[in-house]
Amino acid sequence: MSIVPLSRRQLLGRAACGFGALALAGLSGSPLRAADAPLVRIHHPAKAKRVIFLFMAGGVSQVDSFDWKPELVKQDGRMLDFADERAIKRGGTGANRRVMKPLWEFKQRGQSGLWASELFPNIAKNMDDLCVIRSMHTEGVAHGPATLFMHTGSSNFIRPSLGSWLLYGLGSENQNLPGFVSIGPSLGNGGPRNYGSAFLPAVHQGTAVGRAGMSARDMTFGNVIPGRELAVARRQFDLQQALNVAQVAGQPGAQELDAVVSSYELAWRMQTQAPGVVDLARETQATREHYGIDKKPTDDFARKCLMARQLSEAGVRFVQVNYNTSSSSNPAWDQHTDMPQHATHAAATDQPVAALLADLKQRGLLDDTIVLWGGEFGRTPYAENNGTGRDHNPGGFTMWAAGGGFKRGHAHGATDEFGHYAVEDKVHLHDLHATILHQLGIDHERLTYRHAGRDYRLTDVYGEVVKDLLV
Repeated sequence: MSIVPLSRRQLLGRAACGFGALALAGLSGSPLRAADAPLVRIHHPAKAKRVIFLFMAGGVSQVDSFDWKPELVKQDGRMLDFADERAIKRGGTGANRRVMKPLWEFKQRGQSGLWASELFPNIAKNMDDLCVIRSMHTEGVAHGPATLFMHTGSSNFIRPSLGSWLLYGLGSENQNLPGFVSIGPSLGNGGPRNYGSAFLPAVHQGTAVGRAGMSARDMTFGNVIPGRELAVARRQFDLQQALNVAQVAGQPGAQELDAVVSSYELAWRMQTQAPGVVDLARETQATREHYGIDKKPTDDFARKCLMARQLSEAGVRFVQVNYNTSSSSNPAWDQHTDMPQHATHAAATDQPVAALLADLKQRGLLDDTIVLWGGEFGRTPYAENNGTGRDHNPGGFTMWAAGGGFKRGHAHGATDEFGHYAVEDKVHLHDLHATILHQLGIDHERLTYRHAGRDYRLTDVYGEVVKDLLV
């Protein structure tokens, strides 16, 4: 029997399909697949299956939107003492700050009678579906630390994001799509850390679709290549994964390599699945018009919101829709000198958000989907530098939630008479994180990950579930 020597290239070329079979068999039964499989850490019956977070970067003014304060109208123009942390850090005493009344008219809405201003006329029509939390407070007076805290529960340390914790705890409902997607995230104020997995296995990090400043028309999953011949692509993938598995086998416990192999697996499945999921062309013209697509100023954010509905409907566990500018130093809602600019951003987001709520409700998805809306903090009831804008205010602001077992047509908590500090039934951001996890069947004190010698959790050593927000 003669032995014909083969070069390395020839061996790999002839054995590619065999390697692929071995690789797939190994992956299907090895710890590598356990990294991205659902962990199902349900601790109690869940009221929600997924989350859509509509992040209003920069800080929407609560006293101009959902927190009606008659005292601001009465005291408008008076010079009063507001000795908050921001003023003190800037070397002032807080004295001689000019009270600024709301720039938009407030009215009671729906059967619930909840207050909302004309800043968001379309969202205001949905007040009977909203749970408005008027007593939020958080950490960080600047955008960077406050934005990180909103997403990770920490203002300075590198910690996993809320979406990563959910994916780690529950896994994805659709193994052919990422379980956590962030649409149009900013590169600043935390950047990728806002959707990162930190010390959790890397397969639980968020997948960015586009970036802040990019047109939503151009936002799609990267590296999804339509039109490739499936058989050829399959052979290439099998060979690549075979080599990856061999490399991982030589370095047991290499979490980063495990994540790479798993990400390639997901990327392969996405080649045939993702293009049909995020496709606004398959929506009816009536749906597109309802969201405000192909119309100024709503087109861009409307496309993002409709993408979020498509992804959620397809089984993505956590979808974040970011409204921001391309400038990390001047987020969209950050009106220090020109509060009327709030109207520009509201006009771009109001109709798409209201349409998303109505669409989810009509499709029967709102009952088990938490829609969360808000920014990293609120704004002051006084004019910054006695001008025409409002400063940052982490001490008291408003967020709202809809669906997923949150009360409907309900207002929780209160700020003081000026809307400055949360004073009644206060809800810290740790509490809100704990409550969201609770609605998805997770006990925030029991969802932990061992790292650097201790067990970590999203809420660190803080947070309580706010039962009064829930049905």
